[in-house]
Amino acid sequence: MKIEIPTHIPTPFPGSRHVVQPAWIDYNGHMNVGYYHVVFDIAVTSFFDFLGLNPEFREQNGSTTFALEAHENFLREVKVGDPLRFEARLIDFDAKRIHYYHEMFHATEGYLAASIECLSSHVSVATRRTAPMPEALLARLAAIKAAHATLPRPWQLGHVITAQGLKR
Repeated sequence: MKIEIPTHIPTPFPGSRHVVQPAWIDYNGHMNVGYYHVVFDIAVTSFFDFLGLNPEFREQNGSTTFALEAHENFLREVKVGDPLRFEARLIDFDAKRIHYYHEMFHATEGYLAASIECLSSHVSVATRRTAPMPEALLARLAAIKAAHATLPRPWQLGHVITAQGLKR
């Protein structure tokens, strides 16, 4: 499989669209915290396909990705039936890891509902251990990273949870 560097790199990547499902709603009448992660996980598929980590790549290279870390920010609630749209960007990568950022917007009202910062590893299916990505994929990721680096840095990146400002 030949991995090509795209001639047009959307900045940010316009991801998939979804609708908040009734099963995702909690006792507060809005989407439950766990389903934010579920829908981000569903939405990342199109971004990973764009990066070159699609099913054909995984099959031909005997590799996949595993999640290593995720940090979510819940900014505004969404409710059953709300349309969602996603944007993603590649923040960084090395031979074995991909650091990316994803945003969830209310598709008609336009507000940012949530964001997630993630780190994933490239893994050999045979050994179930991290493994270097092929050079052609690294070249594609370098081009995408350069395009996405022109975007403003989201305040959420590297955000630390702290209770320092809380009043007692």
